[in-house]
Order: sequence, then structure tokens, then C-alpha cells
Amino acid sequence: MLKKKVTKRSVGIAFLTVLIAGGLPLWRYLIPYAPADHAQSALVSGGGIFVEQNDNWISFIPSITTGAAVIFYPGGRIEAEAYSPMAKRIAAAGHPVYIAHMPLNLAVAKINAAEEIIRVHPKLSFVLGGHSLGGVMASRYAAEHPDQLEGVFFLSSYPDKKGSLKGKTLAVLSVLGTEDQVINRDSYREGRSYLPDNTVYYSLEGGNHAQFGSYGAQKGDGEAKISEEEQQSRTARIMLDWLGNLR
Repeated sequence: MLKKKVTKRSVGIAFLTVLIAGGLPLWRYLIPYAPADHAQSALVSGGGIFVEQNDNWISFIPSITTGAAVIFYPGGRIEAEAYSPMAKRIAAAGHPVYIAHMPLNLAVAKINAAEEIIRVHPKLSFVLGGHSLGGVMASRYAAEHPDQLEGVFFLSSYPDKKGSLKGKTLAVLSVLGTEDQVINRDSYREGRSYLPDNTVYYSLEGGNHAQFGSYGAQKGDGEAKISEEEQQSRTARIMLDWLGNLR
């Protein structure tokens, strides 16, 4: 029997079918947050960073690799390209970055996106994480495959019960903006109970939910007290400090 090839499009169609069957308001899932112009510009190779895209991810490869590679899961309904400025900052410090493309821009539709990235780069060590919904789904993958990773990071995000990292020997980083009004604070507090005792927490003063990416304002978010560039610059420094302390 011939095996049917599973493509990004077929996964998206299957997930869309599930949404229809569940009677969910489809318009919410079909209108993504598009990358800002400067995020599109960051997709051009330069400054010692080689940028390449395929159907499954965007690669930001430094000319010299000096540390663990980063796999990034985008937030819900946010196009992967919106995180290119942040990715380029981290890659410039010697860490390859891979932003996963998600069917319908929803990480819940492709929780195992990290699997292929890890498989085709056997010489690299990896951390995995994401923004908002992306971080939740990243933790689910990490909980099932802790041996493939050195650490997990959350930007305006948290693990749920299925993604519990309690008892895992992984380094964990959690960054949350003080003006974030999108994240569910009750779920965030509950999520802390699923994290190991060695988790590093950062409260990013003045930061909101949307400015971890470059896609404009997000409905329901708080007004940031710092610029997008400042928020991403601080976040990159926090992540690089954390990456530098990995075993």
C-alpha cells in the first residue's frame, strides 16, 4: 500500500476540519497577525547571519556557532516571520535559531515541529520554547522528549499539565512583561507548579505581550512602557545569559 505524503497543507486542512466539526468561530483562526515591515527585512541574510526558509521552518545560521541552537514556536495566529528580528539578535551571538512554521499559525496543530529540526541537525544541541501558545506546546514536546533538549524557555507563556517539566533535569527560563494583559494570569500561576525548582524567572519591566514579536498591537494587550526594540533587546540579553549558563 502506498503511503500518503503528509504535507503542511494536509495537516492544516485536517485541523481546519476539526475546528469546523467542533463548531468553533473559524474567523478567529484564519486571520493571522502578519509580520511588520522591519520583520520582513530581517529575513535577508547579512551581518554574518545566513537566513533560509523552507516549508517547515526559518533558519538563522551564524557564521560561527558558539552555543546551543534555539527552536522557537510562534504564538497563536502569529506568522513565524514576525519573530525574525529577535531570532537575528540571538543568532548574532552564535546560536542558530529555527522558527517553526505552524499549520494555520497554531502550534497546537504541530506540537512535534521540533522533531524534524533536531533530526536533520544531529551535531547541534538544542533548547526549545516559544511565545504564548507556542510556549505551551513547546513544553508538551519537551515533557515527552527531555533527552533531546538542554532547556526550555517561555516568553509570556507557561506549561500546562500535559507539558509538566517538574522533575525534569532541564534548564528553564520564563520571561513575562509587566504590562502583559493577554496572558491568563491564573493559568500562568498554575503553570509555575509544573516547572522545576531551578527555573529562572524574569519580570520584564514595561514590556507587554505583543512586543516579543514584531506584528503590531494585539487585541486585549496592555500598553507597553518601553519600545518594541527595547523589549526585544532586553529579552535577547536575558536569553543569551541563560544560554551561556547551560551545562
